[in-house]
Amino acid sequence: MTGLTVEEITVMHQYVRPALSRRRFLTAAGAALAGTALLSGCSSGARPGATLVREWNLFSGGDGQRHVSMQDTFRQRTPGTALQATVLPWGAPFYTKLAMAAAGGRGPDLATMHLSRLPGFSPATLLDPYPSDLLAEYGITQDKFLPDVWNRCVVDGQVYAVPLDTHMIVHYYNTEICGQAGLIGADGKLVSPRGPDELLEQLRAVKQVTGNFGASLEAEQPWRFFASLYAQMGGEMIDANGTRVLLDVDRATEVLELLRRLAIDEQLVPGSADYPATVALFGGGQAGMSFNGEWEVTTYVDAGLPFGMAQMPDVYGSRLALGDSHTYVLPKQAVRDPEVLRATVEYIAAMLEDSLEWAKGGHVPAYQPVARSAEYAALKPQSEYAASAGAVAFDPPGWFSGSGSTLETVANDALGSVMTGALQPPAAAAQLKTALQRLVSIPSPV
Repeated sequence: MTGLTVEEITVMHQYVRPALSRRRFLTAAGAALAGTALLSGCSSGARPGATLVREWNLFSGGDGQRHVSMQDTFRQRTPGTALQATVLPWGAPFYTKLAMAAAGGRGPDLATMHLSRLPGFSPATLLDPYPSDLLAEYGITQDKFLPDVWNRCVVDGQVYAVPLDTHMIVHYYNTEICGQAGLIGADGKLVSPRGPDELLEQLRAVKQVTGNFGASLEAEQPWRFFASLYAQMGGEMIDANGTRVLLDVDRATEVLELLRRLAIDEQLVPGSADYPATVALFGGGQAGMSFNGEWEVTTYVDAGLPFGMAQMPDVYGSRLALGDSHTYVLPKQAVRDPEVLRATVEYIAAMLEDSLEWAKGGHVPAYQPVARSAEYAALKPQSEYAASAGAVAFDPPGWFSGSGSTLETVANDALGSVMTGALQPPAAAAQLKTALQRLVSIPSPV
């Protein structure tokens, strides 16, 4: 159910409560499953006697192509396993379908999930934990991952997710434009600004070169940029249980004042730009910097753009940036076949070991033997922001939170209004707090 709108969640919550029998719930789940068409599926190419592993994932575009390539490598190396991969629409459609299948104990053998979605997905209800001894047998142990990421995969002492990567918002810069603006150091890299004043100075210098904007960021959905800077202040939005709003209106207003100054007062960033426009402005040289997800690296490499990448700058006391991790989870099954589970873990281990290929698309490998390898260090510009993986701010806890969630939608309604000038920062901060209070007041539907 995670990923539905608040209204849909409210209705579902009333419907799935104890008054709903198991049979009626499974009937509803089956109808929902039938009504959601699969975008695409990869044939397992099953050989007689091969162990079938069914996977659902949400990787499309460049990520999808790279993931399929890694899966094909696994198939070639592991003929005893028949991998059947199915791609579903990213965001709410994926998580709604996955929750329905898992609630009936009929989930696939494996699925991808954003780590930020794990707490709200009710792991003990909709997911099966991994046997730690089986993970260890295939080299998947705590010491192979960053502590913060691994610890988020553990619920009540049991491992419910295995991280493939860490991905986050980063600082792109056009080396030619920034060079003309005097912002490139002797090492050929951007001199990272520190504090809001230095950031503004750099963006003004870049704007003089481009004649348009200093930087591009997604004005219609500025959640990632706002949440990054708010986290740098040490601000929290919701308590660990996802039931109490902790948003500091004064801190939020300070970040929003900066956003207004960037977009309205000095027009250093566009005040109304959707995601494609954000990418195009930087790719076309109309903005010399960009604050966006690292997954656009191949877009600019393929375009032959002269650019570099860096961690988010230290604007408010740290270099924290909003991020997430793609993980592998075991959707709940009424009966899980031990042979299939072993083949599933073997597949996960192979994907981790091959994650240098995944890193070429921008994501930082979660598997530290790859992240610390000489091969990854030689991968440019991807390795230039690798330290970001240790400075990630995750979405606030709550069933309504996580990548592509209701929280992001309601937050962007308030934040985007500041970028267009429709709301003053104090009013937008108050609107955001009211929206968060509404969300925490609705009980989790699972």
